[in-house]
Amino acid sequence: MRYFICILFFVIAAVTVHAQQARRYDSTLKLGKAGFKISCNNKNPEKNNLSIAPVGFENGARDASFDVKGRVNKAEVDDLNMDGFPDLIIYVNLPGDKPKLNIIAVSSDKNQGFLPIYFPDILDDPKIKPGYRGGDEYFLMEGNLVRRFPIYNTQDTTNVQPTGMYRQVMYRVGMGERGELKFKVARSYDYARQQ
Repeated sequence: MRYFICILFFVIAAVTVHAQQARRYDSTLKLGKAGFKISCNNKNPEKNNLSIAPVGFENGARDASFDVKGRVNKAEVDDLNMDGFPDLIIYVNLPGDKPKLNIIAVSSDKNQGFLPIYFPDILDDPKIKPGYRGGDEYFLMEGNLVRRFPIYNTQDTTNVQPTGMYRQVMYRVGMGERGELKFKVARSYDYARQQ
């Protein structure tokens, strides 16, 4: 009887953990009277449909719906380009054994529609990529996007371990070379996290 109860407990716990990992994301975020409604089914770790609907925008503003790799776990709204209108950041957990996040961001175009904000791949930046292996944490701070991750020893490829140091990168939204909005590295530094 005890054996049966233990097995039943573990089955229920496993089903509960699986259900929590695949929880649908549905949220409305506003800055003032305008913002965004975000929904994602989060059923598949590889591919999910994400919908972004403007809230409080002019009548001509349209919804956007597209597939994303991974599952949405959080979203935030702030005025990232300092134009007085809301901008949206969506954090997407990428599939794989190392925890990595992807960023999807859009900016209000004077509440008449919204435009993408491009986020650079960390592997394309020779200054901040050394020692990167995931474990990202993101947060907004005073209109900036901050990324923090542990730095790994890149010399030893057989026993990849964190060094105990962390790298923090601050991104600001600015205009790209072709007139598009994009996140640009404002500053980065390495530090030892205090316990």
